[in-house]
Amino acid sequence: MTQPTPIRRVSGDRPRLLDLFCCAGGAGTGYHRAGFQVDGCDIADRPNYPFPYQRGDALAYLAELITTGEIRRYAMLHASPPCQDKCSLTVGTNRSQGWGGTHEDLVAPTRDLLDHTGLPYVIEQPNGRAEIRKDLTLCGEMFGLGVIRHRNFELGGWTTARPAHVPHRGRVRGYRHGHFYDGPYVAAYGNGGGKPTVAELQAAMGMDWTDVREELTEAIPPAYTEFIGRAYLAATNALGAAA
Repeated sequence: MTQPTPIRRVSGDRPRLLDLFCCAGGAGTGYHRAGFQVDGCDIADRPNYPFPYQRGDALAYLAELITTGEIRRYAMLHASPPCQDKCSLTVGTNRSQGWGGTHEDLVAPTRDLLDHTGLPYVIEQPNGRAEIRKDLTLCGEMFGLGVIRHRNFELGGWTTARPAHVPHRGRVRGYRHGHFYDGPYVAAYGNGGGKPTVAELQAAMGMDWTDVREELTEAIPPAYTEFIGRAYLAATNALGAAA
């Protein structure tokens, strides 16, 4: 296991957010645009991550921050823990092939640690059977993006209004059972079957700082977490004004 090392600090007046399982920074970029100072943590090497970044096991690092009290430098936490065992694509494949039980599901241990911090948090998961509350479900069409990419978010220690889902304008472009379908959205997963180019993925996701396909296909569009971050800041500002 990669051992955590101290994260680089950044000065500034913005509230600070810890982006766990950060990948290339789709979520972190949205929070930064909303007004946060962002630090990331991921077990993989992420040279394209655009903010101060800690390489190491995210849960081990979070536990260390809790133990040392350093977690108190954060105002909010975001986590996108692996849950391949219960995502829609894996569930469908496992059912058809008779597989299962070999993928990670870190949602529950992540939530346990997040609850232990006492801080407000967000847990993100794709559609599937991941055991999270679907306090928010966001879609690319809500933000005029070229992907559908439904994502669910559990909000810990705070709440905001759930936006209405926006009807899709058509199909996701690509091959289905040997037939090509055109449409206003690209498929932000995989490689074959008429999948988009990297440039098309960058434009559709709103992510121009990485050209690594795997990072683009794993990411949350920044528009999602910009919406969430602004909602959180508006909620806390309203509480402060009422105090």
